[in-house]
Amino acid sequence: MTVPSCRGFVAAALAVLVSAGPVAAHHSAAAAYDESKKVEAQGTVTRVLLKNPHSWVFMESTDEKGQKVEWQIEMAAAASLGWTPATLPVGTVVKVIGSPSRAPGSHGMTGARFTLLDGTPVGRRG
Repeated sequence: MTVPSCRGFVAAALAVLVSAGPVAAHHSAAAAYDESKKVEAQGTVTRVLLKNPHSWVFMESTDEKGQKVEWQIEMAAAASLGWTPATLPVGTVVKVIGSPSRAPGSHGMTGARFTLLDGTPVGRRG
């Protein structure tokens, strides 16, 4: 009597695990951001935090009254952005379009698309 080889089982199990790839569990941004609207801002990058589970870009601009405003832009995890510190250096002037924060009086957004003033895209969408 021969004992069945477990090599076939192990190979099949490994194939399933490898083909599954990384699983990205994420929560909806709908509670904090209004994804049915878009807001646009232009300003100077003051800080970039490439972190997990979310990265952040902070940008200073002026509002319609000429007052300084700090935008807080929530982005995807650093690992999925593919950004490095050189992607968006502090001091860069950018235009950003994204979904606005639901918090009254705040200057936050998510799902942002960054472009330089000449229209050149910056990185992938966050």
